[in-house]
Amino acid sequence: MLLQQIIPYLLVGSIGLLVLVVIIFLILKQKMGKSEYKKIKALQEGTKTSNFSLEILYQKLYLTYIKIPLLKRYILKLRRRLEIINIDDEYVTRRDAAKVLTKTLGLIIPVALGTIWITHANPFLMFILLLFELFMIDTLVDGMVDKLDNKLLLEQIDFFSEIRHAYHEYNMVEEAIYQVSQDDEKNVSRQGEKIYEVLISNDPETELEKYYDVAPNSFLKEFAGVSYLTKEFGDRKVNGASLYLKNVNNITEEMQLEILKRDKLNYVFQSLSVISIVPILLLEPIKSWAVSSFSFTQSFYEGKTGMIVQIILLIITFLSYILTRKLKDNGSTQIDTKNRENPWQAKVYKNPMGKKVVDLFIPKKGTKDYRKVQNLLKDSASKLKMEWLYVNRIVIAIATFIASMIIFFYLHQVAIDYIYTEPTTDYDLIGGMSEKDQREAEELTKIDNEFINRFKGNTDVTVEQIKTTMQYSPYYEEVSDEELQTAAERVYSKLQVINSEYLQWFELLLAFVFAIVGYMAPIWMLMFQMKMRQLEMEDEVLQFQTIILMLMRIERVNVEIILEWLERYSNIFREPISKCVNNYEAGAWEALEELKEDVSYLPFIRIIESLQAAVEKIPIKDAFDELDSEREYYQEKRKESNNRLISRKGMIGKAIGFAPMVCLFIGYLIVPLVFIGMMSMSDTMSNLQA
Repeated sequence: MLLQQIIPYLLVGSIGLLVLVVIIFLILKQKMGKSEYKKIKALQEGTKTSNFSLEILYQKLYLTYIKIPLLKRYILKLRRRLEIINIDDEYVTRRDAAKVLTKTLGLIIPVALGTIWITHANPFLMFILLLFELFMIDTLVDGMVDKLDNKLLLEQIDFFSEIRHAYHEYNMVEEAIYQVSQDDEKNVSRQGEKIYEVLISNDPETELEKYYDVAPNSFLKEFAGVSYLTKEFGDRKVNGASLYLKNVNNITEEMQLEILKRDKLNYVFQSLSVISIVPILLLEPIKSWAVSSFSFTQSFYEGKTGMIVQIILLIITFLSYILTRKLKDNGSTQIDTKNRENPWQAKVYKNPMGKKVVDLFIPKKGTKDYRKVQNLLKDSASKLKMEWLYVNRIVIAIATFIASMIIFFYLHQVAIDYIYTEPTTDYDLIGGMSEKDQREAEELTKIDNEFINRFKGNTDVTVEQIKTTMQYSPYYEEVSDEELQTAAERVYSKLQVINSEYLQWFELLLAFVFAIVGYMAPIWMLMFQMKMRQLEMEDEVLQFQTIILMLMRIERVNVEIILEWLERYSNIFREPISKCVNNYEAGAWEALEELKEDVSYLPFIRIIESLQAAVEKIPIKDAFDELDSEREYYQEKRKESNNRLISRKGMIGKAIGFAPMVCLFIGYLIVPLVFIGMMSMSDTMSNLQA
C-alpha cells in the first residue's frame, strides 16, 4: 500500500528531473555556442587527421632519414635549400625534404635493382653503375628543388599583382605587403611576412642586409630593396603613375622573362641527362645479343679489348653527364649547400703534412701562374679557395693513378680468365654453337688448361716441348701427328697470352699520364664554367639596365648606391664591381675608370661611362634617360638574347648528351661486328683456299 503511494511521486520527480536536465543542457549549449568553446572545437576539428596521413608519414620518414648515414647527407642538403624557401617553418621544411627524398628513392631504387639484374654477370660494370647512380640522386634532388623554386617564382607573379591592388588601397608599402602576405598556403607569403618584419624593424637597413643573404631569388631581393627605399624616401609620381608600382611592374616583367627562359631550358634539356646515361645500361644487352647472334665477336666482348671499350664508354658517359648538368643550369638561385667554413679540403690543408705537400704545388703569390689561377676562380664564380682547389687536384690525381693501376691489373686478369674459360673451337660466321658443340668445346678447353698450368710462367717453352708432353698424355694417344701439332700450337698461343699478361712499363707510364689528366680536370672544369658564364654576359648587363631603371628616379639615390645594387645582383662581373665599390671612397671617377679597365664587354663599359657622367656632370636620371625611353627595345633585346643563349646551350648540350649513345653504337657494336667479321671472313677464305 505504501509502495503504491510512493510510485506516483517517483514518476513525477523523475519527469521533473529530466525536464530540468534538458533545460540546463539547452542553456549550456546556447552559452557555449557564444563563447570561445566553439572556436576551440573548430580548431580541434581542423587538426584531426585520418588514420593514414601523408603529412605525418613524411615527418616520421624525415626522422628516419636523418639517422641513416648515407641518406643523412642528402636530407641535410635538401634542408639547406628548402629552409631558404620555407623561412622559419620547420614543419614544412621537414615535410618537403622528406617528400623530395622519398620520391627520389622511389625512382632510383628500381633503377638500381634493374642494374643489378642486367649486370649481375659483370661485377665490375655493376659496381661502376651503382656508384654512378649515387650521382643521379643529386640530379633528381636538384630537379625537384628547382621545381619548388619555379613554383615560388610563379607565386610571386600573383603576389606582386595583389601588391599593386593593396598599395592602391592603403598607400603604404609595409601595410600592403602585410595584407597580401596573410595567405598561409603559399610559400611566397612567408617571404612577404619576412620583408614586412624587415620594414617595421628598429634597424631596417641591417635587417635588409640579413634578408639579402637568405632570399631565395634575386627578384625578392629587388622587391625588398625597392620597398625599403620607397618607405624611407617616399613614393613619387612619374608621368602620372606611382614610381613604386612602376618598379614592381619592372620586376614582374623580369620574372616573366626568367620563367620563360627556364621553361625553354627545361624543355631543351629535359631528356638529355637520361640520354647520356642510357648507353651504359645497354652495354650488357648489346653484348649478349652480339655474342649469341655472331659467335665470332665473343673474343672481343668477353676479352680485354671489350672491357677497355666499356671503360672508355663509362668515362665518356660520366663526363657527358657532368657537363650536361652544368649546361642545364637554368639560372635559378643555387643555394650553396656545402659546409664552406670547414670542408674536408680545409681539414686536409690544416694537417701539417698535408699543408707541406699542397704548398709544393700552389704557385707562389704574386707570380703569373698564381694570378692566372686566381682569375680563373673568380671568372668561373667558384666558391673554392686556392688551397682547396689544389687539395682537390692532388686528391683526384692520386685517386686517378690508383684507379688506373687497379684497372690495368683487372684487365690482365680478364684476359687470363678468358683464356681459361673460352670454349675452344673454330668460329662460325653467324649464329652460335649447338649444345653438343658447346660441350665438346668446353671439354677441349679443360684439356688445354691442364697443359697451360704445366707450362704457365715458363717463357722459354717451345711448341715441340708442348707437343712432346701432349703425345704422352691420355688425351692424345690415338691422334694424328698433324692434329697433335695443331693442338700444341693452340696451347702455345694461349700460353703466350697468359705469360704476357703482367704489368708493363708503358702501363705505369699511362697511369702517370691519366693522373696528370686528373690533376688538370678541376682546372678544365673551371674553364668550362667560365665559358658558360661568358654566354650569359649580355643577359646580366640587360639585368643591370633594369636595376638602374628602377633606381634612377628615386630621390637621394646616388652612383654609389647603384654600384652597391649592381654588386648585390651581379654574377659574372661581381669581382670588378666589388673592387670598384671598395675603392669608391678614395675617388669615384678613378674607381669607375679602373672598373672600365677591368672589363672588356662593350655594353657594360657604356653603363660605366654613364655612371661617370652621373658622378660629376649630370643627374642620374639624365645619364640613363635612354633606358626609360627605349624600354621596349631593351625588353625585346633581352628576349632575343635569351633565345640565342638557349639555342647555343641546346646545340652544345645535344652534342655532349648524344656522344655516349653515338660511341656506344659505333665503338661497341658496329665497328666490332664489321672489323671482326671481315677478319673472320678473311680467315675462312684462307682456310678454304688452303
